[in-house]
Amino acid sequence: MGCLFGKLSEGVGPFPLAAPRVTAPRRSRPLRAPPPSEPPLRRLFIPYSPGDTPAWPAWLTAAGGDALDGWPPRRADSFEKLEKIGSGTYSNVYKARDLVTGRVVALKKVRVESVDSAVSVRFMVREIALLRRLDHPNVVRLLGLVVSRVPTCPSLYLVFEYMEHDLAGLASRSGVSFTESQVKCYMKQLLLGLEHCHGRGILHRDIKCSNLLLNKEGTLKIADFGLATSFDHNSVKAMTNQVVTLWYRPPELLLGATHYGVGVDLWSAGCILAELFTGKSILPGRTEVEQLHRIFKLCGSPSEDYFEKLSLQHKTTSFKSYKRCVAETFGDLPSSSVALIDKLLSLDPLERGSATSALNSDFFNTEPCACDPSSLPQYPPSKELDRKLREKKERG
Repeated sequence: MGCLFGKLSEGVGPFPLAAPRVTAPRRSRPLRAPPPSEPPLRRLFIPYSPGDTPAWPAWLTAAGGDALDGWPPRRADSFEKLEKIGSGTYSNVYKARDLVTGRVVALKKVRVESVDSAVSVRFMVREIALLRRLDHPNVVRLLGLVVSRVPTCPSLYLVFEYMEHDLAGLASRSGVSFTESQVKCYMKQLLLGLEHCHGRGILHRDIKCSNLLLNKEGTLKIADFGLATSFDHNSVKAMTNQVVTLWYRPPELLLGATHYGVGVDLWSAGCILAELFTGKSILPGRTEVEQLHRIFKLCGSPSEDYFEKLSLQHKTTSFKSYKRCVAETFGDLPSSSVALIDKLLSLDPLERGSATSALNSDFFNTEPCACDPSSLPQYPPSKELDRKLREKKERG
């Protein structure tokens, strides 16, 4: 789960530290081998005294505000980890069992670097607050929260519904390719989820295949809102441009834009649409400069008016002049899909339209229609982490 989740952090309030133990000197012993980097999975157990009622720690309530209203904290010893299913810079994701209900869930463990820093918990709380504003079949559902009470390593667990696949892991399986009706099924669900997010005033800002989860019923859900933010169509509030995974990042962010809207998510959706048909990433740049070069080579070089219209910070003249060739590049794909890819990959974010306009495009209104999610083929659980492990094994 690519990227499934929690990339920025903020925090408030001290976390109690255990007093050091004083021990008698011991005779030297032979050096032992260091412990393995990945300890064996075990039940999340944090002891509670009899009758103890779990409560939110001060460092979380100070930053949480309304985000925690109406939600009691779950006991950490009421879940059992089964296996690791994803990892990121600031979080790990585990398949786990809720020992109270017996339900299999996903636990996203977010490391709290410092509960004394005001920057440390706020972004974490923002993700929780945004997820609680969303309620849609194509957006992953937050079920609850667990807070570790280990003083030396505080962490927060977000409890999600368990999903068997992510789209990156599924697409990378040997022999897997998608028909036109299957691509329409996946894209329709993605755009319906984005339509809901944008309608609730939320930008995801990291749409990519590893953040699109699938269950065994074929339902697709948008996940990992660690970089998400609220927005207002009429606001002039500046936002960071250091968002969206590089291969799916739109040109305006690469050129320094700090005022943007739904177009950033729609660009990413256009990249995914082309990727599902071709079976590979269409703009795999290694650096921001190379990424811009690949974008201009495919989508054409921007005009002078482009920089002025978008008030871009970085005006570049170091690239060759390219003509747009999206239609030619994807000429072997169904014509209705090429038209939608061409629109979603517009250099001007306003020309990308909206999730609603994409859903009303000819792509979804021509035969073959999107298949029903329940008719999608069944596969063993497949996630981006599985692909990375396979590639590592192949490299020896």
